[in-house]
Amino acid sequence: MRLKIIGSAAGGGFPQWNCNYRLSRAARTGMAGVHSRTQSSIAASVDGAGWVLFNASPDIRQQIAQTPELQPAQDAPLRSTPIRAVVLTNADVDHVAGLLSLRERQPFAIYATTQVLATLEANSIFNVLDPALVPRRILPPAEELAICDADGHDTGVTVESFPVPGKIALYLEERSRPEAKFSSDAGDTIGVRITGAGSRGSVFYIPGCARIDAALRTRLADAACLLFDGTVYTDDEMIAAGVGQKTGARMGHLAMSEDAGSIAGLADLRIGRRVFVHINNTNPVLDENSAEHAAVEAAGWEVAADGMEMEF
Repeated sequence: MRLKIIGSAAGGGFPQWNCNYRLSRAARTGMAGVHSRTQSSIAASVDGAGWVLFNASPDIRQQIAQTPELQPAQDAPLRSTPIRAVVLTNADVDHVAGLLSLRERQPFAIYATTQVLATLEANSIFNVLDPALVPRRILPPAEELAICDADGHDTGVTVESFPVPGKIALYLEERSRPEAKFSSDAGDTIGVRITGAGSRGSVFYIPGCARIDAALRTRLADAACLLFDGTVYTDDEMIAAGVGQKTGARMGHLAMSEDAGSIAGLADLRIGRRVFVHINNTNPVLDENSAEHAAVEAAGWEVAADGMEMEF
């Protein structure tokens, strides 16, 4: 199974369009070791011909333009795509907005939890994806499911979904309750275990996670690869940077560092490859010359970049 990281940044991308923080400035000026990134998404394939996307970011058109494998083949019909299905891990804007760019009456399948499918159903703009051509299918929790294309043909990619601690999408929060945290452990945010026909191990993709509990630790033991939430390096990072008032925890994301962070929380587990994804534009690890980037690598983690590819 081939896996490509086609978007490694958190919501807004890097540099974010309106961000003038030092890291975004560095990316715009082409500073060595600071590279632009699009918003969170990966793609998997067992044959290199048909691909399953995991999340559809607002940057999907750019991501397809940068990824030849996701473009129509030279000898394909006049309207075609190798994208067979899209699996959604939550209803965040940076994970569902790209669906709107996949209109044009092109068949593919959407897979998501009942909560996320209900959110799509409640927003009529997603009806630009004709259900007769783009079926919406439920991801059952804790069950392996063969991902199929719109016509029901098996892609060879198998997914097991499971709830992880997180929160509901920002636009679903009740503005009349600013004091609430809107956390959720009931499937509003999920992780997925991805396997493919003939693959040598499981890949876990968890781009959003608020904390590491015992159930998640048990699930991740002996994983061949983990692609994990790397939104912030420290919990108060956005506040310290002067660009926001929310902590990572309030946004539903676990910090990389500190005693309660993901590096410490997963340090003793046997995991083949550890990669941080969904990286916010304030995270100092985006600078490859920073002490934070060095600390992450010293702890056995990689920082994802757009275009990173791996095989299992």
